Amino acid sequence: MPMLATRTRRKVNRTTMRRMVIPMVTQAMIMQAMVTMVITTSMTIIMTATITMTSLAITTITTAIPMLMTTSKPARPRRRAVVRADAIIEDNTASEDATQTPDGRSGMQESEAAALYRLMTWLSPSFPVGAFSYSSGIEWAVEAGDIGDAASLRDWLSSMLADGPGFCDGVFLAHAHRAASSLDEAGIRDIAELASAFVPSRERHLETSAQGRAFIEIARAAWNCDGLDQLVSHCDGGIVYPVAVGLVSAAHAIPLAPTMHAFLHALTSNWISAGARLVPLGQTDSQRVLALLEPIVVSTGKRALEASLDDLGSATFRADLASMRHEAQYTRLFRS
Repeated sequence: MPMLATRTRRKVNRTTMRRMVIPMVTQAMIMQAMVTMVITTSMTIIMTATITMTSLAITTITTAIPMLMTTSKPARPRRRAVVRADAIIEDNTASEDATQTPDGRSGMQESEAAALYRLMTWLSPSFPVGAFSYSSGIEWAVEAGDIGDAASLRDWLSSMLADGPGFCDGVFLAHAHRAASSLDEAGIRDIAELASAFVPSRERHLETSAQGRAFIEIARAAWNCDGLDQLVSHCDGGIVYPVAVGLVSAAHAIPLAPTMHAFLHALTSNWISAGARLVPLGQTDSQRVLALLEPIVVSTGKRALEASLDDLGSATFRADLASMRHEAQYTRLFRS
């Protein structure tokens, strides 16, 4: 009996397990079928979308091709651009032709460009000759009340240029340049001595001789050339500023006329700079004074180029007295 009961129980358990396994298998098959259906549906949707997009792309391309063909037919903007470019080239060519001399060369030769470059360097405020520390008596004139604004400064400098040290320095520069160009040793020596003796006061002599010495030293150190040392050796004593500029410019074969005008411009600019610091004046007023003095500078340079040593002379007695009285001035910023 016990053995029979055990067998019966085993049969019942097997039957129960079979009944449980069959539904599980069925469920798995159902799930697999559902997944297959989902995948199939998704693939169908993707293929449909792809076909639709492909159709749209084909339609777009088909529509765009005639448009592209239509817009690419007229080339008017490009033709206009080409015409404008040609016109610009023609204008540039015409302007270049206008700047050329009749013999076909450009307006400025290499030697002329080099001369301009050197003059602008030597006579600029950045060239270390110490010009900023001298006022040529303007400091005393400001304290005495002779100079108090831009108009009075312009009148004072106009007299100094046309009838005083401006004209005399220009004459000395011109004759030193000519003597150096012709290698006239005796002429160089005589002009250097006369220019040094022509200075009206001790401080003015210090001003022009110190600047002349500095100009020669810097030219030898940075702008030396053949023949410069020989020209300087002909001067026995000190070399004043205008003579130094004449010797160096002649040694570098720079023409006299542009050297003269560049020198007078530098001299005038330094005087205006001193007056602007002493009055004081603004930058705009200083430039107005410089602009108003342009015709005086030009005419003084022309007269100096044509003058002989017998034409030397000064009529600016007040400016000469100012440079003398500056020596005993109680408070001062400048050395002259």
